[in-house]
Amino acid sequence: MELGIGIGWRPEIAAEVEALSGIDWVEAVAENLCADHLPDSLVRLRERGVTVVPHGVALGLGGADRPDPDRLAGLAARAELLGAPLVTEHIAFVRAGGPLTASPRLEAGHLLPVPRTWDALDVLCENVRIAQDSLPVPLALENIAALITWPGEELTEGQFLAKLVERTGVRLLIDVANLHTNHVNLGQDPAKALDELPVEAIAYVHVAGGVEKNGVWHDTHAHPVSEPVLEVLAELRSRVDPPGVLLERDDAFPPGAELAGELDAIRATLRKAAPSADAGPDRAASRKAVPSADRGPLSSSAPAPASDDSAGTGARTTAPAPVPAGTRDRTAVAQTALLSALVAGTPAPEGFDHRRLRVQSRALAAKRADVVAKVAPELPEILGDGYRAAFLAYAGSRPMSGGYRRDALDFAEHVLIAGGPADPVARRRLTYWWQDRSGAQPPRRTTRLVRAARAVLVGK
Repeated sequence: MELGIGIGWRPEIAAEVEALSGIDWVEAVAENLCADHLPDSLVRLRERGVTVVPHGVALGLGGADRPDPDRLAGLAARAELLGAPLVTEHIAFVRAGGPLTASPRLEAGHLLPVPRTWDALDVLCENVRIAQDSLPVPLALENIAALITWPGEELTEGQFLAKLVERTGVRLLIDVANLHTNHVNLGQDPAKALDELPVEAIAYVHVAGGVEKNGVWHDTHAHPVSEPVLEVLAELRSRVDPPGVLLERDDAFPPGAELAGELDAIRATLRKAAPSADAGPDRAASRKAVPSADRGPLSSSAPAPASDDSAGTGARTTAPAPVPAGTRDRTAVAQTALLSALVAGTPAPEGFDHRRLRVQSRALAAKRADVVAKVAPELPEILGDGYRAAFLAYAGSRPMSGGYRRDALDFAEHVLIAGGPADPVARRRLTYWWQDRSGAQPPRRTTRLVRAARAVLVGK
């Protein structure tokens, strides 16, 4: 299916997206949409014939646990509400702990890389099949950016993706900005990854901006698309004509004219990199052979047969072999140890780069602070300049165990228990804010009016 040129739809730039010319489709973060009601902007776009694709960020298909049925049902409901031709997610884990390790559940609040090992591939493939069986449309999975790499990896990124497609029939969402990020941070060659992965499985492509600090590339989605990222896009286009290309922007939103300029740069890159008509056979024809990277002799299972996906839904007609006994347990232990080191300050697992783990840990805490400030803007307003330092200190000792809204409440409670804020006016405001949101049920209208009056009086 041809998608064309698109842009990530976000509430903050909904008007700008609607005003852009030449937009064939948009992508919306699935978890930010209600399962039974669309924002007016998306309704208008759909009425104009603009395709909307839901993009999930919370399934954690690379995690040790099987996918949560409620999360899958929510993603399926959003796909049906949007009339979407496909849904997308990430090759990542986002939580760890729980029953498989008999330890508290930990939330990363971010996409973390899975090890490119046969164990991790077994778990991922089974999770993908479960997801495919639960979704009404095809699934495509995105490669992620990473600050860290796992020790003892057995496959390259391209080989890992190729085996995933071979076993499950899943489509790929290739993020060229993430390939560039992994080139800077991990020394991985984007051209080699493109050579090894099955480009014919690409559903669409992401392009996004980032920034380099102290030799580390941060995939921020808050900066303009850089020339090196466009060069990776050109490398991909020289191999295959992707069905769709989409610009992502998640923060520090620029005016619509700047977004239009970035889209023009993407279009120009695709035109320039397209193989000329007289240059002989398409280079993609010579790129489809994937290095075998067959499972070694110590393996406990063989690759499952390829799926029969003639309907294009990702459904399989053959029953795959189950994940070998103990594989999920080993994966759970490894992922929990890593996430605990990143968010709870436990010792770093053996073989990891300790400096990079510290960078990743600080990045996770900073993202928590930023997102909590968005979902609960009253907190930085009440705490003022002290908000960020207070939150980072809290995050260093209190891992996130639920979503960001729960995190905001836990942080406020933590500040109050510790006797803060020092200013009595701010303390009363924070107390009222926490009480309004932490009760078993919302306060009655009279209570809300009384508290609002108190807040006015306190602020005077």
